[in-house]
Amino acid sequence: MTTDERIENLEKGLASARRLNRWLLAAVGLALGVWILAGTFGPRTAGAEGGAGVLDKVRAKNFVLVDDAGKSCALLAPTKKGAGLILLDAEGKTRAMLSVGALGLYDADGKTRAMLSVGADGPGLGLFDEAGKTRAGLSVGAHGPGLYLADENGTGRVGLTATKVGGAALDVFDAAGRTVWRAP
Repeated sequence: MTTDERIENLEKGLASARRLNRWLLAAVGLALGVWILAGTFGPRTAGAEGGAGVLDKVRAKNFVLVDDAGKSCALLAPTKKGAGLILLDAEGKTRAMLSVGALGLYDADGKTRAMLSVGADGPGLGLFDEAGKTRAGLSVGAHGPGLYLADENGTGRVGLTATKVGGAALDVFDAAGRTVWRAP
């Protein structure tokens, strides 16, 4: 075989390999395109285990979390001030509430026992008895922090305040709410 014949055979083999290479690239491109389209527009399942079928975004007006028996145990819904989350106990009673600016904790009877809030004047914590009366309060307002203790009627009996300028006051009140003793 001459050199020219060998070069001609090599050129034919190279042309055949190029055609095969183009067909393989086209097949891979088509398979990749089908895979991307199936992933983008194919069916998606919410809540699938192991991360499969996880949605990028879910939009709804409210969500209800249920246990295995279908009983509600949490609610997430909009409120006038933003979003609100309610956590329920096994009996379906509200035990905690979180909303924009407030966190409430409730006893087994559904009565408010603690409330942490942030209002226009600053943060505050209220502790309530079984009758729903405020028995203790802690706040930080424009004039400084304060502690408030009340009797079973909800009447303030002791107040402790600290002012911005370094002053402090301890007030003791009678059952009518009148100051009976003050230590500036």
